[in-house]
Amino acid sequence: MENAPLRERLVQVGVELLEEEGLEALTLRAITRRTGVSHGAPRRYFATHNALLAAIAATGLADLAARLGPAASDTAVPADRRLIQLGVRYLAFSAERPAMFELIFRHDLLAGAGGNLRQTSLPLFDTVTALIQEALPTATDARERALALWTNLHGLATLRTTHALDVLDLPGDDPTGWITRIVQAHLA
Repeated sequence: MENAPLRERLVQVGVELLEEEGLEALTLRAITRRTGVSHGAPRRYFATHNALLAAIAATGLADLAARLGPAASDTAVPADRRLIQLGVRYLAFSAERPAMFELIFRHDLLAGAGGNLRQTSLPLFDTVTALIQEALPTATDARERALALWTNLHGLATLRTTHALDVLDLPGDDPTGWITRIVQAHLA
C-alpha cells in the first residue's frame, strides 16, 4: 500500500482504522497520522472530512452489494428463498463489519459529501423491491413492502450488532429462522 496513490491509501487506512477502532476513531487526524502525511494532504482529494468518510463508506457499500448480489440473482431459487438468503447475508455483513455497517447508513454524516452513495445504495433497495414483486406478481405495494422488510432486517441487524438482543436469551445465534419469519410476514 506504500506505493499506492495517496487518495487510495487514505481510503484504505480509513477502512482499516474504522474496522479496528470504530467510527468514533475515524478522525482526519488519525487517518493522516496513520498514513504518514500532513493533516492538509487529504484536501487535495477530499474537500471535507465527510467526503473522505463517504469514500470509505463507498468501499463498504461495494462489499455489501457484492455479498448480496449472488443471493438475489440466482433465478433457479424462488424469490422468497432469495429474500431470506439476502437477509442472511445482510445480517452476516453487519456482524462481520459492524463499524462499516454503521458508517454506510449514517446519512447524517454522509449527506452532501459527494460520492453518489445514494446511487450505490438505491440498487440494493430496488433488488428487494424486484424480489417482492417476483414473489407477489399481483402486489401493487412492492416498494412499501420492500421498505418494511428492509426496516425489519436493518433493525434486527442493528439490535444484534449493538448486543441489544443479548438480554432476551434467545436460543442459538443463527438468525435464519428470524429472517424467514420476517420475510414470510412481509409476503403474506
